[in-house]
Amino acid sequence: MQSPTFDPTMLLKVARTPMPFGKYQGVLLVDLPEPYVVWFHQEGFPKGKLGEMLGLVYEIKVNGLEYLCEPLK
Repeated sequence: MQSPTFDPTMLLKVARTPMPFGKYQGVLLVDLPEPYVVWFHQEGFPKGKLGEMLGLVYEIKVNGLEYLCEPLK
């Protein structure tokens, strides 16, 4: 089975894209609280690019990699 390819521009996108709706509307995706991102992981990410970006944010958060996005903001 082939692993999915990583788009390096996606890291830049999650560092600079604000949440488009909800309680955290306007907060950069990478700055969303971890419990909120974990909730999305459990309930299901939205379809499309936003869901892909939130999935990456989840991986960043649970692995303690937020520092990777700091210089990209």
